[in-house]
Amino acid sequence: MNMPRTATTFAPPVMEARRWLDGVTFTADRPLINVSQAAPVDPPPTPMLQAISAIVLNDPAAHLYGPVLGLTELRAEVAAQWSAAYRGVVGPEQVAITSGCNQAYAAALMTLCGEGDEVILPVPYYFNHRMWNDMAGIRTVPLVPGPGLIPVAEHAAWHITERTKAIVLVSPNNPGGVEYPAETLREFMDLARSRGIALIVDETYRDFDSRPGPVHNLFTDPDWSDTLIQLYSFSKAYRLTGHRVGAMVANPERLAEVEKFLDTVTICPNQIGQRAALWGMRNLGKWLAGERAEILDRRAAIVEGFPRLAAKGWELLGCGAYFAYVAHPFAMPSDKLAQRLVSEAGVLLLPGTMFMPSDLAGGDRQLRIAFANIDRAGVGRLFDRLEPLNL
Repeated sequence: MNMPRTATTFAPPVMEARRWLDGVTFTADRPLINVSQAAPVDPPPTPMLQAISAIVLNDPAAHLYGPVLGLTELRAEVAAQWSAAYRGVVGPEQVAITSGCNQAYAAALMTLCGEGDEVILPVPYYFNHRMWNDMAGIRTVPLVPGPGLIPVAEHAAWHITERTKAIVLVSPNNPGGVEYPAETLREFMDLARSRGIALIVDETYRDFDSRPGPVHNLFTDPDWSDTLIQLYSFSKAYRLTGHRVGAMVANPERLAEVEKFLDTVTICPNQIGQRAALWGMRNLGKWLAGERAEILDRRAAIVEGFPRLAAKGWELLGCGAYFAYVAHPFAMPSDKLAQRLVSEAGVLLLPGTMFMPSDLAGGDRQLRIAFANIDRAGVGRLFDRLEPLNL
């Protein structure tokens, strides 16, 4: 008997972790440290809120259906800024706006895969990618990374079959935090092209990459669109998580197929959110640079302070963007440990078992720390609670 599509995958991990808080009391002098979700909790900056207010009051079109593939002006702005940032050529007709980056991923896979097709995901993977694959009848093929959580194209080649339709890379990585070298991305591009499959690069956290200048040269390839599909989210850059605005960059022929999916699911992206994202791209460059500097300082605080935990047997596997990915020293699986940390340390984080297939070793010793909402002092308090643990 066939199962409903939603029954083929697991419960949303962040929602599951929130349920661990039920019945647990935290005191004013020892509040919960929540490092479970990779999303800003603050609202957009005041100038953007004022711009959104003006949009709501003065732009009647913001309350109506719009183009399925997104606001024309926003598509053009993405194309122009991407062309400048990557020193390549991206046209407005190669950009679609979606209702968040998760929808961009789902739409891309709908244009690529049929029932029983395969997609290669490096592990640890972003759990929503695995969840969509499950519900779409797509087989996830895990790719164990090389040193430093960096995937190796040669190893991916071993997993390609006649059913393989795409390789998916996330850089900076969720959950690992690592920034993939430009050479790694180019090797995967070359591999995908040689095998006639797509390379999907999710750059949700591109605005918080520590490297100056272009972080890869994929868009300088005049034929990039025959292989590359890039995904992006405005949520992290401009704190627009609740407005659900993302983007896909791909060839126009693929976007024509994407349009079918988007029209059926949401008809059009959030109109107010799109206008807010456009305003942010045009007006918040200096502010975003400050946000990036703050996130990089929090990353530095993790790296600088981690020797305290390393002395107790912890290991820092990756760190960057919003994430530190660590191995713990305790004789219990990470899913049990994560639940105990709520009551015993006042810390909510996600276990590595949520980012790995159950039959693949490693996740039971790993934890993800999402530090986007704790500053340098907060990192210190987090380590104060983890360092003395003896479980």
